[in-house]
Amino acid sequence: MTREAELARTMVELADNLVDDFDIVELLTTLSDRCLAVLDVDAAGIMLATPDGELTLMTATSEAMQLVELFELQSQEGPCQDSFRTGQPVVNQDLTSNGRRWPGFAPVAVGAGFFAADAIPMRLRTQVIGVVNLFRCSTGSLSDDDVAAARALADIATIAILQHRATLDTRLVNQQLSQALASRIIIEQAKGMIAERHGRPVDAAFAVLRHHARGRNQHLAEVARGVVSGTMDLDVLPPAPP
Repeated sequence: MTREAELARTMVELADNLVDDFDIVELLTTLSDRCLAVLDVDAAGIMLATPDGELTLMTATSEAMQLVELFELQSQEGPCQDSFRTGQPVVNQDLTSNGRRWPGFAPVAVGAGFFAADAIPMRLRTQVIGVVNLFRCSTGSLSDDDVAAARALADIATIAILQHRATLDTRLVNQQLSQALASRIIIEQAKGMIAERHGRPVDAAFAVLRHHARGRNQHLAEVARGVVSGTMDLDVLPPAPP
């Protein structure tokens, strides 16, 4: 499938998420998945800003990336942090030679197998609501077309989220973000339980959880709560598609 076709498919998928019962976790998970399909990257993750202006991790395409991203938040350094502060893309960063710029983050990322990184702000005019993070397992630069496509994907998600927020008052926006953060915690717990019960990698456990939710038109968090509370029998969860 061509890049243009993948981008068009992504726009349709994101638009399908823009319903009254808006699931921001699913929207951002779809976006990170499409980054892997469209761009020459090995992992993708998304951080959103909380009402007090602090970044928080919302989704990552692998457990390895999730751990690196959490360290980036804790250490307050890295491409994502720089992109969020400046509102500008931070692209084609060779992490094997960036120890002086990011003395804490770069060695941790390289140790996890990521040698290059890019960060694209989720920005509309002067408002930055988050960052799309892209990691590669080899050094080298993204092509100009990849950078342009990454910015387009970030813009699509930004407009989708801001358009939805425009219909809500500030109290509901903050409540929605708080619910999304709480949902991520429940989802992480459910992933661990599924992985332990079935002897699966955590990444595969998430695929099972998401496949089950999509098949029944339920929110990820709703299914995850059933797993964590014990109201859902883990043995009946079908395998995710390859």
